[in-house]
Amino acid sequence: MTRLCVATYNVHSGVGVDRRFRPQRIADVIGELGADVVALQEVLSPVRGFDVHAHLGATTGFHLAAMATMQLAGGTFGNALLCRWPILDLAEHGLTVGSREPRGAIDATLGRGRQEIRVIATHLGLRSAERHEQLSRLVELVERRRELPTVLLGDFNATRAKSREIRAHAERLGTASVLATFPSIAPVLPLDRIFALHGAEIVDVAVHRSRLARVASDHLPLVATIEWPD
Repeated sequence: MTRLCVATYNVHSGVGVDRRFRPQRIADVIGELGADVVALQEVLSPVRGFDVHAHLGATTGFHLAAMATMQLAGGTFGNALLCRWPILDLAEHGLTVGSREPRGAIDATLGRGRQEIRVIATHLGLRSAERHEQLSRLVELVERRRELPTVLLGDFNATRAKSREIRAHAERLGTASVLATFPSIAPVLPLDRIFALHGAEIVDVAVHRSRLARVASDHLPLVATIEWPD
């Protein structure tokens, strides 16, 4: 069996609960996770001339893919993916619904030796109907390549353990452990989710609750160990 540690982390533009822009805190929290793959949401770069993408890539030593969903405060705002394994194939998928805030997903195939895994990282909308449409599109994407073990993860903005929109796609998404990640100081909402499909399984999942993580962003990272057959 092959194992991979994956995490999803909404970094709140590098601004902590103390309202200070401190991208190094985000990098330090990522370092605490010990993950091989980290999906990031709400990444703003550059900020006042500081290249957050380059900083995170250099600090972690990981491969980085970034997807801008909109322009904000003089920089691009959107999703990013940090990977210890090389990125063999990369695509971006738009998930915007109507006039709602632009959303999207990074779709990456990672490989090391003879092992490959597909990772889809996303950040869904604020309304239930919006998320239902976005999940329908994501499920279609996942089903296009059933030959690869797949991880779908990100900020799903689902406020309930059994949210209606995720429940509607449960048969094809499978189940995921539901753990509260927001707000970081005293989490009560399970906004962040990790799903494993097409032969991949979640063997362990936890919320990273370090002192630094509780301050660095308004979300706590969600971390899972994924396993699939060689």
